[in-house]
Amino acid sequence: MKKYKVFIIYSICILTLFVFAILYIFVIPQNGTKVVTTTTSAETGTVTTTDTSYEDDNIKITITEKRVDDTNVYIADVQIKNIDYLKTAFADNTYGLNYKETTSDIADSVNAILAINGDFYGFRSKGFVVRNGKLYRSTSNGNQALLIKTDGSFEIVDESTTDLTSLSDIYQAFSFGPALVTNSNISVNTNTEVSQSMTSNPRTAIGIIDNLHYVFVVSDGRTSSNAGLTLYELAGVMKDLGCTTAYNLDGGGSTTMYFNGKVINNPTSGNSSGERKVSDIIYVGY
Repeated sequence: MKKYKVFIIYSICILTLFVFAILYIFVIPQNGTKVVTTTTSAETGTVTTTDTSYEDDNIKITITEKRVDDTNVYIADVQIKNIDYLKTAFADNTYGLNYKETTSDIADSVNAILAINGDFYGFRSKGFVVRNGKLYRSTSNGNQALLIKTDGSFEIVDESTTDLTSLSDIYQAFSFGPALVTNSNISVNTNTEVSQSMTSNPRTAIGIIDNLHYVFVVSDGRTSSNAGLTLYELAGVMKDLGCTTAYNLDGGGSTTMYFNGKVINNPTSGNSSGERKVSDIIYVGY
């Protein structure tokens, strides 16, 4: 009987430690650093908006929707006059692990005109993180990283062979991937997939067409009416849009597009509909 009680106590202790470890890694906010939010001063001139467009003197956005491989795909064509209007923001305005809010809540907090979910940097302890010109993390996660430079150009690099601290012209850096399009050519194949991801999923991607001309793309998925896209299918969408470089961001339940105060797509997280809370967003605004 005594041995049985010892076994029960031991098992409870092990279970408690296991639960705490899971909470510590995935739930409990850690190492938080509050970020000073800055706005870009500019004269907007006349602002014209519709349900699918926004235009002022500095920013032009057009939203379109198309059906690709039994899936709804939402495309935001973005043209800006200055890279300062392509911004990022953290959940709770805090850099650190496990700080999470929905894309729409983060977007509302910074008065974003357009936003998509980012790379969910807070789910990992490694991987490049540069946001709005500030370096937060330079350790390699072994991924392909997307660097957005201060001149607005895109570059895909291998984190394991890149010294991020030696670069002075990086405005944003994301660690997820893979690259979908490089040098105007599709850079994935039909077998390429993100680790632990299903073949067809909701997807989020960003691409560049020309100088200060970008596209934000999200797709629905995991429902009876939307099959979702493979990475190869997503790459085809980005290439067809004219992207010279395109990059895959966090998808699945994180995939969300927000425009003029509304969520445009149909996010699905697990077996339920609605937005998943994420670490960060990419947005257009002041």
